[in-house]
Amino acid sequence: MRWACILLPQLALDGVLRRQSDPSAPLALIAGTPQRRVLHAVNPSARALGLRPGMSLTAAQVIAPGFATVEYDADEAQRGHVLLAAWAYRFSSLVSTQYAHALVLEVEASLRLFGPWPRFEARLREELSELGFRHRIVMAPNPAAARVLANAHNGIALLSDEALRNALGQLPVERAGFAREVAVAFERMGLRKLRQVMALPRDTLVRRFPKDVPQHLDELLGERQVPLHYYAPPDRFDTRIELGYEVESHQALLFPLKRLTSDLAAFLAGRDGGVQRFELRLEHEDHADTAVAVGLLSAERDPGMLFELARGRLEQAQVPAPVRAVRLVAEELPPFVPAHRELFDERPQQAMPWEQLRERLRARLGDDAVHGLRVHADHRPEFAWRAEEGKGQEDAPSPPRPGWLLERPMPLRDVAPRIVAGPERVESGWWDDGDVRRDYYMLETRLGQRAWAFRVAGEEGADAPFMLHGWFA
Repeated sequence: MRWACILLPQLALDGVLRRQSDPSAPLALIAGTPQRRVLHAVNPSARALGLRPGMSLTAAQVIAPGFATVEYDADEAQRGHVLLAAWAYRFSSLVSTQYAHALVLEVEASLRLFGPWPRFEARLREELSELGFRHRIVMAPNPAAARVLANAHNGIALLSDEALRNALGQLPVERAGFAREVAVAFERMGLRKLRQVMALPRDTLVRRFPKDVPQHLDELLGERQVPLHYYAPPDRFDTRIELGYEVESHQALLFPLKRLTSDLAAFLAGRDGGVQRFELRLEHEDHADTAVAVGLLSAERDPGMLFELARGRLEQAQVPAPVRAVRLVAEELPPFVPAHRELFDERPQQAMPWEQLRERLRARLGDDAVHGLRVHADHRPEFAWRAEEGKGQEDAPSPPRPGWLLERPMPLRDVAPRIVAGPERVESGWWDDGDVRRDYYMLETRLGQRAWAFRVAGEEGADAPFMLHGWFA
């Protein structure tokens, strides 16, 4: 087996930065007691000002006043960890969050689907960058080795046991995954590299160190299987972004909304599903939450479509008070069936897919403004179709019918149209007092238009004028 480790060295900080409209502005996560606030993590621009993790908040404000601060939230970092596990689940069914600030996933089976490792690794890096998480990636024959090698390397791929042993031997002891007190003890013995520890007699390790030390060495070398707990995707998506200030305009909510819908799309792609209904909950300080329901006619998971649809619903919502946080909850997660596409798509490059256009129109015009059509078992043209929610009926067998049917028939103004086809007799409706007896014709006017018109059936309509009922495209 082959295992990839994705190390997330700044998981908590990246989780905050990806919610900022300007992630390049100086920012620090703060933690500690109320009596002593310290910097837990800083972004690159804050580090350029001289700020460092572990520095007291008071000293940092003296060195660089005016930088932004956000409270470190371990639960929020854990939610980011789980989100990335959901994203990684689309690439492998064996994904574990057991290691802090890292994901390990089995990739040997995935290579047959996503291509050779260099291409697969490039895709992982590209999508992680789009999600806003810094990372290091290493591949090794077992998860324990991949995890510790990611402490010192980025981008290496080890395929043989010999290459694995050589790479592990060069690791500094403090980066080999031992407990801190164990690493300090090794250094006091003059053992700086892991190869020196691996060369020690086994009975010496067992006698002088806790039993988990030789076990850890066996796991690194693949001689002992690592017991891992694997991620299982939930049937519910629930995430929240707390805003740093009160927001009163819809425009200011678009950035967190785009991040939420992107996270939802990544979650859905991981579980190979879609969403048909979700809810935006706008949280206020002294007012009940505002719920904005977003429904789709079919399951979707395209991030652009989800954002546009949610944006349209949000712009129509009446927000009674300033917004302090935005929450997205999705519980209806049916299977996703991709739309049929031709191998050589003849649509213009700028053309919008029908599914996206349909949902955008529903969001802007309302749910009742866009609907499908279904053929109804009635020969009378004005009763031969009905509106229905959904995509509508395709390839319904019927005689040629115009694309534009008039609401009421009206006399055809052309006095001498040319008959192209017909007559087609329609005689029906006796059961509901709407009886009709008509002979329909396809006519061509002097201007070249194709009309659909009728006369009363029988001898009484032989000399009657044509009644226009529709136009062919």
